[in-house]
Amino acid sequence: MSLLRLHQLLERNTGLLVFGILAVSSIGGLVQVLPTIADDSLGMPAANVVPHTPLELVGRDVYIRESCSTCHSQQVRPLLAEVKRYGQYAGAGEFAYERPFLWGSKRTGPDLLRVGGKYSDAWHRIHMTDPRAVVPSSIMPAYPWLAERPADDGTVVARMEALRTLGHPYSDADIEGAPAALEGKTELDGVVAYLQSLGKFASAAPETHAGH
Repeated sequence: MSLLRLHQLLERNTGLLVFGILAVSSIGGLVQVLPTIADDSLGMPAANVVPHTPLELVGRDVYIRESCSTCHSQQVRPLLAEVKRYGQYAGAGEFAYERPFLWGSKRTGPDLLRVGGKYSDAWHRIHMTDPRAVVPSSIMPAYPWLAERPADDGTVVARMEALRTLGHPYSDADIEGAPAALEGKTELDGVVAYLQSLGKFASAAPETHAGH
């Protein structure tokens, strides 16, 4: 059968056309997905990557609860404009202990992957409780209640045990000491600790060539 006759047959037979579209799309999808499944190195942590501390873990959970990832991404793409604005682009090994990933898909606010160390703890505290006090044009909502809520709600041990079953290398001592590490801390302390941890593994990612 010639290509012309095959093309005409597809145009006249809706079912066959739909099947052809699905078949081609499936092949394209498999070409993209199978290499990532087969490459174990993509799931391996980079050299200096470690799991979050109990305080950072609580802060991350608050970050998720308050839907911060709706407006902030955590994925600096390997594009010159992004690297110049946000810093070194993301490497797969940085996210080995991120469950779930918080890459995001929308930037109402800036990308936060490299925000750690960019501002002081005091700046973050003010920004979280009164964003316009430090960024007058900010449209971010305030989160003053985080300073009033204790960091430990009694679940941190269970969270860390669950993460250990997924491969996070928490030791028994890490888990047993978690409640003490959170004693006297607030959810705001946790969020600040989490934000300051973002980007601390930048040296583990591939080098950029933004200046070239």
